[in-house]
Amino acid sequence: MKTPKEHKRHSVQAIWTFLTNSYLLGFVQGKIYKGKLKQLCVPGLNCYSCPGALGACPIGSLQAVIGSWNFRFTALVAGFLFFTGALLGRFVCGWLCPFGLVQDLLHKIPFPKKIATFKGDKLLRKLKYVILLVFVILLPLYAVDLIGQGAPYFCKLICPAGTLGGGLPLVLTNSALRATIGWLYVWKNFVLVVVVIASMIIYRPFCKYICPLGAIYSFFAPISVFRYRVDKEKCTGCGACAKVCGMQINPSVTPNHPECIRCGRCKSVCKACAIERIPLRKKR
Repeated sequence: MKTPKEHKRHSVQAIWTFLTNSYLLGFVQGKIYKGKLKQLCVPGLNCYSCPGALGACPIGSLQAVIGSWNFRFTALVAGFLFFTGALLGRFVCGWLCPFGLVQDLLHKIPFPKKIATFKGDKLLRKLKYVILLVFVILLPLYAVDLIGQGAPYFCKLICPAGTLGGGLPLVLTNSALRATIGWLYVWKNFVLVVVVIASMIIYRPFCKYICPLGAIYSFFAPISVFRYRVDKEKCTGCGACAKVCGMQINPSVTPNHPECIRCGRCKSVCKACAIERIPLRKKR
């Protein structure tokens, strides 16, 4: 169900996606931007290897430095994730992540039957924490080569956002890369196709079940500066907020649930105006 202000959120998503991927020359030349801006992380899952990307993905950066002896860079990436999580939480997922926008648009495509939830859904949502622990932290830290360097295993083996934003454009525009296509590229495209089809049926399956960045930000949901509050005196218990929630949570009970992406649907449909943003917007 589309709420009155959802077009505003999609506009913000689209503008942010363009701003963080505006190195258009990269798409023409089939090369990655490597300027000074690339030393900075962007809040959402935005592939470093995308030809248009001006900043680095925090998950890719974390994998790159987690096993490094340069603790300064490790601290910088971890500090960025903690700061962003503490400030915004999963607001990043709902409003700033480019792959979140892709999933939102895919879910608008008509499909014979949309699935809101299913048996095993809650258990499957734990998978993103397993992926965070195993592929983002443990493997880059311990599965290293002869000189002690790890690899970005999540980016290399799983990330469909990287395939869509980086792998496909680079291969299409770079003949040298096309000559090196192997089983890994085929596997990554298979994962992307599965996620694309799933996104047409289920609302944001990547965010719910796979994304390690969402897993990190979810820890900050109850304490982030930007969060929701329910005025129990105003709340009528009508259940309208739970009905429109694409993440299948009940905002009137747990407004700052770890799965909440701060999309604002619940607030838009609440006729009692019981759901408020923190910090509160001053009324004129």
